[in-house]
Amino acid sequence: MPLTNPLKLTITILLSLSAGFIGSFFTASSVRNWYTTIEKPALNPPSWVFGPVWTILFILMGVAAYLVWKEGLEKKRVKVALGIFLGQLVLNTLWSILFFGLQNPGTALIEIIILWLAIVVTMVAFYRVSKLAAWLLVPYILWVSFASYLNYMIWVLN
Repeated sequence: MPLTNPLKLTITILLSLSAGFIGSFFTASSVRNWYTTIEKPALNPPSWVFGPVWTILFILMGVAAYLVWKEGLEKKRVKVALGIFLGQLVLNTLWSILFFGLQNPGTALIEIIILWLAIVVTMVAFYRVSKLAAWLLVPYILWVSFASYLNYMIWVLN
């Protein structure tokens, strides 16, 4: 992957990380309070795992978006792919607001299903521009699949 435009790479990584940063405002206080009081499934990882995992995933998302953007914003498929990508980033942030901010696992469960579908659509759109970009989103879809299971179980248990 030749680095043809470090500024674009920096922008896409920072944009992706900003989704996590915004979501963390809603997550931080709930993790210390509400989240500690609810029942969680046996497979629930310790809280410290989530920060590093999400940071890596957001960086991978940013690199993937860079690979698409560097193909040229004048191309319709690039614009469409990046538009879908931005939409799924909004959905990613919205999940944190619903689950942690509003402390509503039921609504968050519906939203994470929509997010999962949006990630799949993003992967397909990215694949049409850069196969590597699509593959870089595989860890993300796997983690959101696991997060969907956790969300469902927390909803059931509580």
